[in-house]
Amino acid sequence: MQLHPQAHPPLENGDRLSYREFERRYTAMPNHQKAELIEGVVYMASPLRFTSHAKPHADLMGLLWTYKVATPPTEIGIEPTVRLDSENEFQPDGVLLIPGRGSQISPEGYIQGAPELVVEIAASSGALDLGAKQRVYQRNGVREYLVWQIFEQEFLWFVWEEGVYEPLTPDEQGILRSRIFPGLWLNRPQLLANNLAAVLQTLQAGLASPEHEAFRDSCSSKFDP
Repeated sequence: MQLHPQAHPPLENGDRLSYREFERRYTAMPNHQKAELIEGVVYMASPLRFTSHAKPHADLMGLLWTYKVATPPTEIGIEPTVRLDSENEFQPDGVLLIPGRGSQISPEGYIQGAPELVVEIAASSGALDLGAKQRVYQRNGVREYLVWQIFEQEFLWFVWEEGVYEPLTPDEQGILRSRIFPGLWLNRPQLLANNLAAVLQTLQAGLASPEHEAFRDSCSSKFDP
């Protein structure tokens, strides 16, 4: 029996590839395991545990969804492919963006360029999320970068200032307030205590604020047909 060579070699952890070759091999995979290209090197994700990744991921994306519904034309995405540059193609745990502003949707349906806000849940991936990936997000101008460190019980929110990430300072109640998306308020102490009702209450207060109303009206007028 004649054996036919594979059209594409399998994607392997540690491969050094261009993003075009990465996409070809990734698309050809029979099971679409999560994989990312970070500074030209392939990283394959480990299986995800419910308590240390899936649950906090869902909780945080639920809050971003609530903000999105109240703030057209913002959009959220869960693990979208984001082409940042020729050596970096990520699948962040979540993004919040205004389509056509900092990034575009490519003909293939991928995000091209830097979303305004990126979320990463750091369980086993903390070294990457706060190392190489953070440097790439910073270099490409992602304006706000959120990292939830599950095992460390820490939530970090970075803002991009003159090309460098600086930690966002909470107010006296521990509330973090986005500078890019007015009204996006996160009650960090209550989130870390798993008091989601209080977290939602804080977000609803942000959505009722005058600055959110002004931002929503401004966005709507700019994107009206």
